[in-house]
Amino acid sequence: QVQLVESGGGLVQPGGSLRLSCAASGSIFNFYSMSWYRQAPGKQRDLVAIISRSGSTDYADFVKGRFTISRDNAENTVNLQMTSLKPEDTAVYYCSARRFPATYYWGQGTQVTVSS
Repeated sequence: QVQLVESGGGLVQPGGSLRLSCAASGSIFNFYSMSWYRQAPGKQRDLVAIISRSGSTDYADFVKGRFTISRDNAENTVNLQMTSLKPEDTAVYYCSARRFPATYYWGQGTQVTVSS
C-alpha cells in the first residue's frame, strides 16, 4: 500500500513563499514520475509540476519561473518550492506518484491560501 503525505501548506501573503513536501511510504525511485497537482474550489484538478525518475522536470505555464519541484531519493520525499505566490495560487495541493504504465497514487492534499 503506497501512502503519500503532504505537508507545508498554510496561509501566506501575496509575494511570499511556501515549501510543500510529500513523504512517500516507500522508495520513490520505484515510481516512474512524481507530480504536484492543485485544485481550487469549483475548478478541475490541474497539473502543476512533474519530475521523472531521472530528474527531468516540467511545469505548467502558470507557475514557470516561480515554482521548483525536486526529489530526495534518500529521504523518499518530493518537494515543491513556491515563490512569488499570487492569490490565484490558492488551492488544495496534491502529491501524486505514477507507477508505470498508468497506476496513480494520491495524497490527501494540503491547503495553500494566498491572501493579505
